[in-house]
Amino acid sequence: MRSGRARLDAAVVQGFYDRMRVVAPAAYGAIERDRADDPGQAFADTACGRLVGSLDAPGLRALGMWAHHWCMRFYDDDTRVGLRLVRELAGRAGLGWTVDEVRWLLDQSHAAAPSAAHRFTLPLAAAADLPPGALPEGVAADVPVDDWRRLRAG
Repeated sequence: MRSGRARLDAAVVQGFYDRMRVVAPAAYGAIERDRADDPGQAFADTACGRLVGSLDAPGLRALGMWAHHWCMRFYDDDTRVGLRLVRELAGRAGLGWTVDEVRWLLDQSHAAAPSAAHRFTLPLAAAADLPPGALPEGVAADVPVDDWRRLRAG
């Protein structure tokens, strides 16, 4: 983790990757179908929207983590569909994000290039779902100030 924060346990991180691998084939397929389709469709009518509608909260968190990770690694003009998926998931409250998941998302965001303009969208939304004081002090200290203010404001 950045800035000397405590590292997540390797088994916890491996569990994240195991969960993401379960949703990855369907997510990648949905993103590819949506790239070829009408970008103006309502989200619920897209392949990604149908995938989201088929998953429970843990599945949605895994999908969000996968999409976030995918967009951070492959950020370019072709991630429009992935970014839409991330924004849609960020807009869903009550997904039951864990502190470890939020810390992992924040770390992934910090590791991404600044050109990934939306790199804090999902982690900040997930952090807002946590109870006050759930994140250790300073975990999000180096998140851009405007992004963190937006999180605190709700």
